[in-house]
Parts: sequence; structure tokens; C-alpha cells
Amino acid sequence: MPIYEYQCNACQKEFEALVLGSDTPACPACSSRDLSRLMSRCGFVSKSAGPGGETQVTSSSASSTCSSCSAGSCASCGMG
Repeated sequence: MPIYEYQCNACQKEFEALVLGSDTPACPACSSRDLSRLMSRCGFVSKSAGPGGETQVTSSSASSTCSSCSAGSCASCGMG
């Protein structure tokens, strides 16, 4: 069951929705079903040993927070 990002064409609110099959979600702000699906931001985290053996973390995330939770770091996505 994928989570998609949408923008409401009626009120311009952006939101995420869990979509089951061919269901069409409704805007949580105005209940409109006139929506545009947005391209999700993606990124990665790479951990490697740096000079001297210390761990280096490199991130190409589009934002500073984890996209799957509201915290700035979490164990489920490896952000930290």
C-alpha cells in the first residue's frame, strides 16, 4: 500500500495519502478530489569508514528530516 504525495488543485494544500488499489483520495482541507500527484523527494544515506577509522555519514536527502516519520532521525530509515 503506497503512500503518495498530492496537491489539491482547489485549495493548493499539499498532503500525503495511503492509497489502496485504484482509490482516489480526497483533500483533507476541502474534500476536493481534483488532485495532482507530486513527485516524491528521495535521498539516501551512506555510511563509510573515513580516514582514521571514524564513521562518515553522507546524505543526499532533499530535506533535513526523514520522509517516513516526523522526527529528524529514526532507526527505521537510518537517518541519524
